[in-house]
Parts: sequence; structure tokens; C-alpha cells
Amino acid sequence: MLTSLVIPVYNEIPTLAELLRRVIAVDFPKELVIIDDCSKDGSREFLKELEEKGLSILGGTPANDNRLKVLFQEKNQGKGAALRRGFEEATGDIILVQDADLEYDPRDIPQVLQPILDGDADVVFGSRFTGTPRRVLYYWHTVLNNALTTLSNMTSGLNLTDMETCYKAFRAEVIKGIRIEEDRFGFEPEVTAKVARGGWRIFEVPISYHGRTYEEGKKIGWKDGVRALYAIAKYSVKR
Repeated sequence: MLTSLVIPVYNEIPTLAELLRRVIAVDFPKELVIIDDCSKDGSREFLKELEEKGLSILGGTPANDNRLKVLFQEKNQGKGAALRRGFEEATGDIILVQDADLEYDPRDIPQVLQPILDGDADVVFGSRFTGTPRRVLYYWHTVLNNALTTLSNMTSGLNLTDMETCYKAFRAEVIKGIRIEEDRFGFEPEVTAKVARGGWRIFEVPISYHGRTYEEGKKIGWKDGVRALYAIAKYSVKR
């Protein structure tokens, strides 16, 4: 089965090339759908070169089972908007969200995909909080994450440990059948509410996490937490 990795990019030049090297080093049939959200730091120019010359510019000899599709947003719209476009363009049987930083380890992807490949799940969340190695950083971020996950669970009826995780994998027909409305980080509670409402089989698997500081490029902030609260309330109402 082909897996489409949908990778939104906004000002990630310090980590982008290394992330892509790590992704293509993991051995499974994959399509890379990369969406540049109008970066200003050189990421856009790098991706234009990648589109023109192919994955060989990353060094080594990429395997034949790596496909590449690069998309460019004409103005900055946010992660949710980039993902929405990426989901539309993806052609794989499974679609997985991959951030362009190095917080998530692509070597964990096979275990995220496995419940779908086994026929047990329609959607899989990778949890950072189930006993696997993670970088110790911001206490209040963890408090907020736990609070948002708890509120999301209360409205969705799920028992997730990490609603805000990046690593979410979907059978293609599931995510393509969902209308994504959120343009920024509200995507996470929105898609969680909608897959729960759809009655899809949802699994959670442990993943490692190497969080970064704001000095290292972390982008999510308190305003995104407020939006997530709004999104939880908004999408808990059946429509």
C-alpha cells in the first residue's frame, strides 16, 4: 500500500533537508506531498530546486518507491490550510501528517501505519505520552496539551492521551471524506471531533518526541491554545 506523507512547510530551512533525508531513509512505499505555506527563509527556494532536480539533491540514492509532489501556497494561510490542500492532492491508500521539523522521528512511522495495514484501524494517533522517550521542555505546554485532550475526549467520547499530536494516519477515504475548515492549528481538535463522529476505528500507538524551543523554531503559541478551545466547542456540535 502506498502512504502519502503530507508535509506542511513554513520557514523550516534549518531542518527541512534533514527531515526529508530521514523520511526517505525509512523503507516503505511512500509519496511525499510537500506544501510550502509561503515561506520567507529560503524553504521555498529549496523546494523549487527539489521539485526541479528530485530527491537526489538530498544525497545518496533514493529508493524507487519514493514519489514526490511539491505544492506552493501563494500566501501564508496556516497549517490547516496547507494540510487541506495536501490531502486533496495525495494519491496514497494511507495519508499521514508529517511536520517539517525534527520533533517527530520518521522511524516511528511504520508502527503508526501498522494498525491500518493490519486491517484493525481506520485512523491512528501517535501518542507522545505513553512511556516512550521525549525531550523534557515546557511544563505549561504539557498542562495545556493534557487539558485540551481531556476536553476533546469529553466532547468526542474518545479516550485519547494525545489529541494534539502531529502523527495522525488515515485511510485515504476517511480523511478525503472530511471537510477541513480550520486554517491553523485548530485542525487537530477539528479532525479528532470529525473522525469520532464518523464512527471510524481509532487506534493510538506510542511514538518518541524531540520537542524544540521557541529559539529553535517552535511556532505554536497561546493564541493557538485559545483557538483549539474554540474548535473543540465548535466541532462538538453535530452538523
